[in-house]
Amino acid sequence: MVFFYRQGKIHMLIRLVCAVKDKKLHADLEKRLSIFDVQLKMISSQKTPWQNLVRSCADIFVVSKSLIPKPIESSVAMLNNLPEKPTTIIIHDRESSEEHANLLASGADVVLYSGISRGSLIEAIESTLESRRQFYLVDRFDQQGRIKPKLSDFFSNSKEMQLFLDEVQQIVTTDATLLILGETGVGKEHLSKAIHGESHRSQGPFIAINTAAIPEQLIESELFGHEQGAFTGAVRSRRGAFELAHGGTIFLDEIGEMPMPLQSKLLRVLQDFEFTPVGGEVPIWVDVRVIAATNKDLEMEIAKGNFRQDLYYRLGVMTMTLPPLRNRQEDIPAMANHFLSVCNKKIGREIKQFSGVALEAICNYSWPGNIRELINVIERAVLLCKSEIISLNDLPSTFQESFSEMPSLPNLQNIDTSTWTGKTLVQVKEEVLNRVEKRYIEMVLKKTAGKVGAAARIAGIHPRGLYGKMKKLGLDKANFKL
Repeated sequence: MVFFYRQGKIHMLIRLVCAVKDKKLHADLEKRLSIFDVQLKMISSQKTPWQNLVRSCADIFVVSKSLIPKPIESSVAMLNNLPEKPTTIIIHDRESSEEHANLLASGADVVLYSGISRGSLIEAIESTLESRRQFYLVDRFDQQGRIKPKLSDFFSNSKEMQLFLDEVQQIVTTDATLLILGETGVGKEHLSKAIHGESHRSQGPFIAINTAAIPEQLIESELFGHEQGAFTGAVRSRRGAFELAHGGTIFLDEIGEMPMPLQSKLLRVLQDFEFTPVGGEVPIWVDVRVIAATNKDLEMEIAKGNFRQDLYYRLGVMTMTLPPLRNRQEDIPAMANHFLSVCNKKIGREIKQFSGVALEAICNYSWPGNIRELINVIERAVLLCKSEIISLNDLPSTFQESFSEMPSLPNLQNIDTSTWTGKTLVQVKEEVLNRVEKRYIEMVLKKTAGKVGAAARIAGIHPRGLYGKMKKLGLDKANFKL
């Protein structure tokens, strides 16, 4: 589910995959749903592997029973076990209440008989679509209309990220103080909101404070509040962030920038969750969970004398490092296409896709600004693109420069044609293609440090297909690992 704003209101782009044999239903659905915020993907062949359908990140699946691999229960379970469970609509050919009941028992959400009119089928699908939309409005937005992040937003194919998310799942229901480490732009605040939203404190407030953005002379007041007359300009009493977060979660961003004197006071607060506002005399007790984050190496800051070691240990009851985007190369194509959809809706464009070269450059970029930079680059490309496909020229010059540094493929003009004597055209073509394939596969394996999954995404083929070509060409992924 993709959320975006249009004319001051929240809208949702629902991703619907339709895998049915009825081509007329395909055409009618495409026509009827074009007026809705729906991203429609049509599949009419049994050749598409079921696993590929499952990985399509759809919100709604409409599928013919005959296209579902047997046993049906196991295939539907693959959908129902996804982190963000989709709604599954199965269309079957037999007008039988027993068949209907069996399909519902297999895990389907809606079962439709193909014998009813096509108009009735489409109306039933539209009704399910609207129900899904209303469910998300309640589930994903607070009373102010703000999107509530979820841990499923971080769904990843990267092993490093999957291990990280497994750890997060284990601590989400606890009240343990959490320290999140990670580079700028990796999504530390978004993750903190997701943890809060799935904890028992979700009905309480989430208060975020960027300690680096507040002047040093005001930060104590921002955190702990002040009484009237406590300092020049304090014309009335004011509650601080800790008091405002009572019953919920406080997120202290850029904790590594906190001044040393305030670190001492924060340490005392973390010991008994009691503090006294600036200029006050009566201590205040609060019930809050503390999540802190920084992009600094706190152990190095401790060695420099810039950060208290005891505060570091108190904050780091649980310490987790959010991986940078360059370590999640397997996720970049899906994330790029996701943000392309978001930017299309935000800006009012209809860019269909990235060119192969542009997507390859995006996948091979180091992303020092991480996800935040990825979003900005794609939004810029959507604004500048003059066609339906984002090309390399629509990306910043750094992408074009880095791509030009990639090894070139063989120059066909320099091939020694004397070796062709006595060979058929088919034999010569296979020989040349093998040389080109080998150089190309060597290039992508080098760029991905031997990660076959990431290399296959760049090449636009299935990992099994890439493995087959590597075996045929005598290439070993171990030779490309850093």
